[in-house]
Amino acid sequence: MIELAGIIILGILAQWLAWRFKIPAILPLILIGLAVGPIATLFTPDGSKLIEPIWDGTSGLFPGNSLFYFVSLAIGIILFEGGLTLRKGEILNVGPVIVKLITIAVIVTFIGAGIAAHFIFDLSWQISFLFAALVIVTGPTVITPILRNIPLKKDISAILKWEGILIDPIGALVAVLMFEFISAGSGSQFTETALMEFGKIVLFGFTFGFTFAHALAFAIKKNVIPHYLLNVLTLATVLGVFVLADFFAHESGLLAVVVMGMVMGNINLPNLKELLYFKESLSVLLISILFILLAANINIEDLLLVYNVNAIILFAAVVFVVRPLGVFISSIGSSLKTNEKLFISWVGPRGIVAAGIASLFGLELANQGVEGAEYITPLVFMIVLGTVLLNATTARYFAQLVGVFLKNSQGILIIGASTISRLIASYLKQNNRHVVLVDSNGSNVKKAKELGLEAIQENVYSDDLINNIELSDVGYLMAMTGNTEVNLNAIEKFRKHFGENGSFRVVSPDEMYDPENNPKEGLFSQTDDYIKLTNLARKYPTIHEMKLNSKEHYEGLIEISKTDPDIIPLFVKNNEGELSIIPSNSMEVEIEEGYLLVYLGKQMEPGDSEEKENIEENIEAD
Repeated sequence: MIELAGIIILGILAQWLAWRFKIPAILPLILIGLAVGPIATLFTPDGSKLIEPIWDGTSGLFPGNSLFYFVSLAIGIILFEGGLTLRKGEILNVGPVIVKLITIAVIVTFIGAGIAAHFIFDLSWQISFLFAALVIVTGPTVITPILRNIPLKKDISAILKWEGILIDPIGALVAVLMFEFISAGSGSQFTETALMEFGKIVLFGFTFGFTFAHALAFAIKKNVIPHYLLNVLTLATVLGVFVLADFFAHESGLLAVVVMGMVMGNINLPNLKELLYFKESLSVLLISILFILLAANINIEDLLLVYNVNAIILFAAVVFVVRPLGVFISSIGSSLKTNEKLFISWVGPRGIVAAGIASLFGLELANQGVEGAEYITPLVFMIVLGTVLLNATTARYFAQLVGVFLKNSQGILIIGASTISRLIASYLKQNNRHVVLVDSNGSNVKKAKELGLEAIQENVYSDDLINNIELSDVGYLMAMTGNTEVNLNAIEKFRKHFGENGSFRVVSPDEMYDPENNPKEGLFSQTDDYIKLTNLARKYPTIHEMKLNSKEHYEGLIEISKTDPDIIPLFVKNNEGELSIIPSNSMEVEIEEGYLLVYLGKQMEPGDSEEKENIEENIEAD
């Protein structure tokens, strides 16, 4: 009981540490597993592990093959979730470089890493190419924490993000097929029987995955399943498909659940997002338990297999030769510059799927007596730990070294995608600013996308935005919803991540016309709240520019806007075309001759401010 509770407690602690220090969770999980497993044997009085995953008659958690069964089912659930994230349309829309990275680069990695493993460690071709298939996968769960705080061009972040998401199920599928090919041949030479067994595995895996995906989707659409049972019944179905496929063709279960997830992810399901959230939470718990168990199950003898110079050579070959080769071949003819290709080549941490499947396959093939199978788990763990450590410690410095690090993040995140937000975002986009709209209202997001704007449907109270590495070039935050509480929460929650250059929100109705209650993060004007902005955008859906002659000219126009409800100042554009957001304390803005005042509302005449000054002077004279 103590060991089981300890694994869960340590696993969640590792997840918290990963979140707190912005590192991939796999790193503390594996280190904790190694510490309580093989490394503990060096310090305990009787040379035993603190946590022994396999029961040996006196201690351990799982008797016989129980650990193998648990790992199989857990990996099946994780792979099903990975399959759910794979969208057919996304592969077509993310760009030719990403498509090539998940096709051409996969082939380069498979062949290159396989050849390297064969000649460096003298492994059989089957085991070498299984190792190669396992190190194909990168994964967003390891890339996101590494890149979250590195300001990069949106294109670079998008390539790394989508490669990680899309390559997860693809790499897992290649690894599963390679494993099943080896299992079908029982480690012997290729025979007709092995080919038939391999064919059965592929046939039943695809058939069961495809059929049950459509059956479950049909049941969900027809409301056959009550809402409160949807998540747990889906889980039960995934486990049932895994076991059923495995019964008809041994080792076809993993393939079946990957296919099932991929098919369901491409069916228009009303509850897909909710299903993904549940599976994500379950995957976090399973991963926390799984990797401590798997790392603890490694023996000192396994670690010694890779404690030599050959392991360093293989690591260098995979990271510094095979990965760059795949990236540079995949980016031929693209708009990527050499320094950008170098950075993408450098950032390729292997993740949870690679380590998990490696342990599963290594354990099973070792039980089958396949020669060289004992190398699979320690070699893949070495690649996983090495790449995560390398990228987590050097990615930021390497970005600065090759010149892809953005010194000044000019992107703008707008909370709210209403009429006024879309109007302002369109102007910003026309002025070459990366702008992203966020709204929980699907209709607003759809309208923004129809205007060609980048928009995300998301609840600002969730953490998904923080994990979105495509927003790494965002340095300004503008909260522009009609809900003051939402605006305040957005400022508080996202200031550190997206507001390094400035965080702003529209003033609340209570703050208008009250000089003593002017918030330091007030946006545009203290006399205009969300309602006034929205009404004016509907009345005058145009943003104008006026040339400024001096600081006094600017101040005069600002005074006019405070008394004229049809004018709201927004930005100041300098002589280089760069925009500065006007805060509610609008007099703090730097002004020089030739700057432009950007404002919403009716068009002003160039002499408006001078005319106002003359009227005021005449009144004073009278």
